[in-house]
Amino acid sequence: MSNTQVERVELDQLICWRIRTQRSELLVAQQGAQILAYQRDGQPPLIWLSPEAAYQRAQSVRGGVPICWPWFGDLRRNPQAVQAHYQQVEAPAHGLVRGLDWQLLGIDEEGEQVTLRFAFDTQKEPLAGWPHAALLQFEIRLADDLAMSLQTHNRGEAPLTLSQALHTYFAVSDVRQVSVDGLRGCRYVDTLQDWRELRQDAELRFVGETDRIYMDTPARLSIVDPGWGRRIHLDCSGSRSAVLWNPWVDKARRLSQFPDDAWQNMLCIETANLLEDVVQVKPDEWHRLDLRLSSDSFGH
Repeated sequence: MSNTQVERVELDQLICWRIRTQRSELLVAQQGAQILAYQRDGQPPLIWLSPEAAYQRAQSVRGGVPICWPWFGDLRRNPQAVQAHYQQVEAPAHGLVRGLDWQLLGIDEEGEQVTLRFAFDTQKEPLAGWPHAALLQFEIRLADDLAMSLQTHNRGEAPLTLSQALHTYFAVSDVRQVSVDGLRGCRYVDTLQDWRELRQDAELRFVGETDRIYMDTPARLSIVDPGWGRRIHLDCSGSRSAVLWNPWVDKARRLSQFPDDAWQNMLCIETANLLEDVVQVKPDEWHRLDLRLSSDSFGH
């Protein structure tokens, strides 16, 4: 008999699902198909959710894994082909689908594995200023690890160019002590240094506000967290770029839904398709962005 529990919960204005298995717990909101929290039993949270998270209609929750689509960040910083698809003057940061309800297609259990499937169809629910036909599907699979897949099907008659990201907030013991493996040798754009292109010549450590877009990223990145004796592994496909972000002291004070000192316990690694890694999806073709999160422990 399955030990899995699936519970529909309402957090303030948002409908969510809480999934409990023998080994882990997952919380997902229907709005934005946003993963909010994920934790393995007996371990600290793997995904960070702000203690001041607000569950409000039409606004992304601070933490978890917001989906940024059909562009990431400031639209004006995207390639011209991405900008050209949008027809309004004011463009919200991180695209158009974070604050909208997705359709829950199903929650399927198979042994110790639970799969949630969401969809957003721009033909049924047109996006203001973005008059294109696309079907988005987001699948979340909870097993010994947590896997997610964002698929875009171009249902229009012209190619679609888009940037996107799985904007994952990770929980860490102290961001000043962690490092990220896998970026050595990668080119990156430092948005805090006037978008200069630089190269990572050593392992990445955090000593101040960080906002960088890494290019030609490998299939695996790992967060090494000595404080919790844990490595978090990100295994991805369909992506060759990633954003690494931490607001540090001053910016943290200006962020919504964010305690002043929360920067110490979180770190964003956003699995993405950005800059020269933007995606062009031809008519009736699909693009698939996959991310699998796992962890292992090591001695102090």
